[in-house]
Amino acid sequence: MKNKKLKSILLVLLSIVLTLSLVACGKKNDEAQTVNLYGWGGDERFNTWIDKEFATYIKEKYNITLNRVPMNIDEILLKLTNEKSSKEKGSIDLIWLNGENFYYAKENDLLYGPFLDKLENAEKYIDMQGDAATKDFGYPIEGYEAPWGTAQFVLNYDSEKMDTPPTNAQQLKDYVTKNPGRFTYPQASDFTGSAFVRTVLYDLIGYDNLKDLPADYDAVKEAIAPALEYFKEIEPYLWKKGEVYPADSAQLDSLYQDGEVDIAMDYNANKALSKVADKSWSVSTKSFIWDKGTPFNTHYLAI
Repeated sequence: MKNKKLKSILLVLLSIVLTLSLVACGKKNDEAQTVNLYGWGGDERFNTWIDKEFATYIKEKYNITLNRVPMNIDEILLKLTNEKSSKEKGSIDLIWLNGENFYYAKENDLLYGPFLDKLENAEKYIDMQGDAATKDFGYPIEGYEAPWGTAQFVLNYDSEKMDTPPTNAQQLKDYVTKNPGRFTYPQASDFTGSAFVRTVLYDLIGYDNLKDLPADYDAVKEAIAPALEYFKEIEPYLWKKGEVYPADSAQLDSLYQDGEVDIAMDYNANKALSKVADKSWSVSTKSFIWDKGTPFNTHYLAI
């Protein structure tokens, strides 16, 4: 990777990771550079901030054009893999990712690094020994991605239709069996769907009993057996009798909006607020988490 291009990417990373108010270093490039940021494009407010506010700042301060390319992570990883295998010049500079996607990219040598220690303000504003800078879903980061933000999994319900929402696995089971067809969750392969699955796992088995399990199929299967049985038991009572699941949180949002299900869920704690504001959801919609909590994670940028 050419030094001028790398410098531009690191300047964008430094700015975008630490937010505008924290940037106090870096000089404007003599030559104009373009940095391509690939990632999920489903949040219009976020897109507007990147395209209008942040891109303008980066252009004026560093003479860098930030080009945001909305694309699903599966497509991004496929593109990276194909470009590497065909030995093409890469077209992706920055990727928004985390979890299993980071694992795949790092294990297949699709990322540049380590670079986290090259961000001049990183040690000042990031706990370099904390989990957010050292592990991503338990997988060692080793400086190959930079923390960008955090997300809290929440559930949403209409308080005019439901007095008290279920706040643990047993209460949810009682609810779905008494109200068949009124609950579902995104398919487990979806980001939000997997978060719901983990919420159930933590509630039934306990986070402390899961976090240090060995990376062994049989050991994990045995440990989560009670949760697997739980999902089998509630499946016939789900929306469409559990024969089909929403593809993602957006489809679940639509089901909730149309009154087909009683609970929505998302990794965006502000989702209900924005949906009520644009009149998609009832003003009586409220957010909640379970008694033992819900997943909270960090998302990252990688080169």
